[in-house]
Amino acid sequence: MKKIYVIAEMAYSHDGSVKLAKQIVDDAIYANADAISIHLTSVPDYISIYYKTGKGRVSAGKEDKPFYNYLDQISLSFDEWKDIIQYIRRKSKLDILIMPNDTPSLEFAHELNPSAYVVPTSNFEEHSFIREIGNREKPVYLRVGGASLGEIETAINILNTTNTGQVTLLYGHQNYPTVIEDTNLGFIPYLQSAFGLPVGIADHVDGEDKFAAIVPLLSIPLGVTCIEKHITYDRSKKGEDFEAALNRDEFKEMVENIKKAQLALKDKGLLKFTKDTDFYRENLRKRVVASRDLKAGEVMSDDMAEKKRSDDGIFPSELKSVLGLTLQNDISKDKGIKIDYFYSRGKK
Repeated sequence: MKKIYVIAEMAYSHDGSVKLAKQIVDDAIYANADAISIHLTSVPDYISIYYKTGKGRVSAGKEDKPFYNYLDQISLSFDEWKDIIQYIRRKSKLDILIMPNDTPSLEFAHELNPSAYVVPTSNFEEHSFIREIGNREKPVYLRVGGASLGEIETAINILNTTNTGQVTLLYGHQNYPTVIEDTNLGFIPYLQSAFGLPVGIADHVDGEDKFAAIVPLLSIPLGVTCIEKHITYDRSKKGEDFEAALNRDEFKEMVENIKKAQLALKDKGLLKFTKDTDFYRENLRKRVVASRDLKAGEVMSDDMAEKKRSDDGIFPSELKSVLGLTLQNDISKDKGIKIDYFYSRGKK
């Protein structure tokens, strides 16, 4: 089983602050994430000034703000992102995944030379945009939450006409937060078999729900190759994207549990015993002990033996091999019965 690739998604949790963005980078490093995912947006090229705000479109508490103005307020400039990218590379070995939301952002992202690109759900039917991402010759994470199978197939076919790197399907509902019954993890194996591509999970379960730390673990035996989870500087501050985000200590614990889950799921095979397994077998399995005080010269019979946990004595499966043999020394009740306590057959 290959190591699960853990992506810390910053999205807009920086709330338009370079300082907070760098703090989130530090938190992702502290939490031992493998990559950090950022969103680049040129607001005038991305969204109409008439786009409505409301529940489900922004984080709770921000619904009364005009969406265009609010997004413009919490979006970082390209120069600010350049500073943050330099900070990431100076401070860590984190892979940098970039999700460009529009053409100017994609062009700028190319200058930053990211490790991979993420195709946003908003651009799923913008086929020329998907093709441009594929032409960057980088690995691509294709967000497939809310997409039909036909739409996914079309996007994959477009990418296959380019020189793109590895394509990974990133599956997960994009509503914030995702209710448990909508996680639909059972769909992951179907995606794998339908498209023959690696599949990862983009989890958006409520960060306040303890189950948010369990959902990613449940996806591991289903064969996911990567796990993406939002990270925030402080969920109690209720900044943008806070609902589905984890704080740094929570994120670190999730990463640790992902590693433990992979160890637990590793198939070592039934016959590959470890030292601990040998110890368990030797010390916890029952042995054959004397059911009463036995005297030298007695011929061993089944009623002279009992099976009990003991530090010595033959195992129950070996009892048949000593039945009918003659004892050459006394054995006290409850003492372990050993092979060398008997004369060989035909001898006394």
